[in-house]
Amino acid sequence: MPRPFINPADLAACRALLCSGSRSFFAASLLLPRRVRDPATALYAFCRVADDAIDLGDDPHAALLQLHARLDAAYAGAPADGAIDRAFAATVQHFKIPRALPAALIEGLAWDAAGRRYENFPALLDYAARVAGAVGVMMALVMGVKDAAALARAADLGVAMQLTNIARDVGEDAAAGRLFLPLDWLAQAGIAPEDFLAAPEFNPAVAGVIQRLLLEAASLYARAAPGIARLPLGCRPGIAAAAKIYAAIGAQVAAVGHDSITRRARVSGRRKIALACAATAGMFGGDPGHIPALPANLFLLLAAEASLPPPEPNAFIKLMNMFERLERAQRDAAAAARRDTTAEGRLA
Repeated sequence: MPRPFINPADLAACRALLCSGSRSFFAASLLLPRRVRDPATALYAFCRVADDAIDLGDDPHAALLQLHARLDAAYAGAPADGAIDRAFAATVQHFKIPRALPAALIEGLAWDAAGRRYENFPALLDYAARVAGAVGVMMALVMGVKDAAALARAADLGVAMQLTNIARDVGEDAAAGRLFLPLDWLAQAGIAPEDFLAAPEFNPAVAGVIQRLLLEAASLYARAAPGIARLPLGCRPGIAAAAKIYAAIGAQVAAVGHDSITRRARVSGRRKIALACAATAGMFGGDPGHIPALPANLFLLLAAEASLPPPEPNAFIKLMNMFERLERAQRDAAAAARRDTTAEGRLA
């Protein structure tokens, strides 16, 4: 059995954090093979504490400076003295995860700290690519994915999950002075952002905007689904389950008339188990290659692909190369035989 590259005590601390604070991820991760589950837990724990440092801290600017310093230290091989930083550093080193990916996450968190709002849906996708698409690509690299199309679908899935989170948390975010819904959608619905933030109330206009966001998320879940079949076989159940669980959160919001102002959608533990058991559909089919990458995700995919070894030629190309080598060897042998015959004739 290979020696673990993450200290078991550090891994246990990461697992405890996610068990209490990221239950949907924790439930889905139980279906991943241990070789993937452990580093994915370390990776996700770092993302979780980074997010909490901005959302829950008293000084987001100072928290951002500290996050950049922690990222620098992790990539220098001298992580901050903490279980989660050590586990994260071991993971990015072992899997050669490009620094651009966690740096993109921190950039998205900086947008949170600045209270950025999003003029339109493409601008919101730029944000979701950073805080969630980057996580999807890092998870795929931990699984050993080297397929550009599968990486693109992993980024799609991350963005879909983030849109679901935004739709679920509209009321909670508004109470904290945060607004992620596209401003042009709000204008089209006759909603003034400042008025909504001053008194977040549920009404048909708000319901329409939330419904629109969930429809976009559903489209991205459909885009992402064929990529699951390109993952290593042992990883497919866990990722399929995660997609089902997050999509079910959106379905819960829809089931109450798209009201995420006065209530917060939750998926029960029993329901998560049922969804995980039903997640095998679509694990073995679909072609993700014909679906273009989201423009918002392109920079993540370029960073990931640059870190991968050159692809090996497929079987047909290998066979043709073998025939070419054989033919070249036969030509060389024939030429050598002719030279020998010529030389013998001269001697005679």
